[in-house]
Amino acid sequence: MEAIESHKGSAYPLDRSNVDTDQIIPKQFLKRIERTGFGQFLFYHWRFDDDGKMRETFSLNDNKYKEASILLAGENFGCGSSREHAPWALHDYGFKVIIAPSFADIFYNNALKNGLLPVKMDEAQVKQWMKQAEDGALELFVDLKLQTITDDNGREVAFDIPEYHKQKLLNGWDDISLTLHHEAKIEAYEKRN
Repeated sequence: MEAIESHKGSAYPLDRSNVDTDQIIPKQFLKRIERTGFGQFLFYHWRFDDDGKMRETFSLNDNKYKEASILLAGENFGCGSSREHAPWALHDYGFKVIIAPSFADIFYNNALKNGLLPVKMDEAQVKQWMKQAEDGALELFVDLKLQTITDDNGREVAFDIPEYHKQKLLNGWDDISLTLHHEAKIEAYEKRN
């Protein structure tokens, strides 16, 4: 997993609540066995029509969001099934940070386990940033070390993240990496048994 200390990027506003994992990545695209290649199917039924043609009416298809790497979302983002493919699709598409008032618990943990930073933020602040992103380009600087987000206007807002998850992201440690930190103890145990 790639370490993340900070990220600066343009924001995409998805002003929808209760976006579930089937909307993030529909079930028919879950046949891949690797973690890559899912980004092309992100929000598929919103981005494409029944013939697979891009919908001009869906905002993520707008060129002004082409380079967006920060997703601003409504409350309860990632609800529904526990599919780990949802954070894979978001990350593969190019999102590094998701900012929302709340997340479904399983999605939140799956995102953290896969190098995606979910940030819980006051709804009024998220709405303000969404409005700015809709009106024009909005860049945000997310500093995981300091646990702050700074917007184009220089406004700095703090956020919380459990220290355990923060350290995993800062160091690029996935669950296997954490297990390997105990390799000497594991080997000693194996020799004894």
